[in-house]
Formats: sequence, structure tokens, C-alpha cells
Amino acid sequence: MTCIVGVVDNGRVVIGGDSAGSDGWHIEIRADSKVFTVGPYAMGFTTSFRMGQLLRYQLKVGAPDTWDVDRFMSTTFVDAVRTCLKDGGWAKDDSGREVGGKFLVGVGGRLYTIDSDYQIGVSSCGYAAVGSGYLAALGALYATPDRPAAERVDVALLAAAHLTDSVRAPFMTVETGAVA
Repeated sequence: MTCIVGVVDNGRVVIGGDSAGSDGWHIEIRADSKVFTVGPYAMGFTTSFRMGQLLRYQLKVGAPDTWDVDRFMSTTFVDAVRTCLKDGGWAKDDSGREVGGKFLVGVGGRLYTIDSDYQIGVSSCGYAAVGSGYLAALGALYATPDRPAAERVDVALLAAAHLTDSVRAPFMTVETGAVA
């Protein structure tokens, strides 16, 4: 029950998220942010606050290889995430397949969607949204191509909160730049 939004703009990535925590019956405005930075990575998570806490405080992974960031993210980064979530008791076994959660990662001027099966995705449009408010957020991002990245993220989160019962302000944002 959330909305996480990411936008790529001139070599930097802005990621924003809402503050709702929900069990399906009750919504609580959380003080612990769903978006944060870990070294060169900007991240925003859905699925579980426990998963987000593990990514934020336990994930150990160095800076990406600048010669092939996609390869690094698909292998070294995802392997570190799998180990982190497994050691933290979060990763699940679903009929013999390891399953994690969904989150966005910005690094090196690129925006990645990490899915629950640990695949990485890079949208060709330069933005992404995940969580229960993702459809409203994607519509807002599509409609605001000429606005600054941080403003696009805010507009997308406002649209998601307006149209989705489980998305709530305040909104938090983080950003990261390109790999040198």
C-alpha cells in the first residue's frame, strides 16, 4: 500500500515516496521513510517496511562497475540483495523459487525497478512507479515531461494520493547523480 516514483533527469535520479503503512484495514502515517540513500544508491521500496529496513541498514554492496552498470545490477547488486533479504529472514520460498519484494533503485544516472523475482527493469521512458498508486503516478509522469524531475515526482505522488486510498502524504524524496 504505497507509491514510489522515480524520474531520470540530466544524469541524476530523483525518487520519491509516500508515508502510508497499511495492513489492509488501517492506514498509519509512518515517520520512517520509504525512500533513502545507501552509498551511491537512491532507493524506494514497496512490499514491506522490514524489507526496506534490511535494504537501508543491512545491504552491503559497493559502487557499480562504470563499464556495464546493467550487468552489475543484474548480478552483483541483485546477489547482494538476495543475501541481505535471506539473512534478514525476509526472502520467501514460493514453490521452489526465491521471492523478495519490489523497489526502485537509482544509480549512475539510471533508474531500475527490481521486481519480486529479482529481475531488473529499465524503462525506456525515463520514469517508473511501483506500489498501489503506480497507475495514477505513471499518468501524471506521462503528462509532465517538461517539468523539473522533483516537481514531476511530487505531482505523481499527489495524483496517486488523490486517486488511491492507500497512498498518503507527507512525501519524501532523495536523489543521486551519475557515476563518475
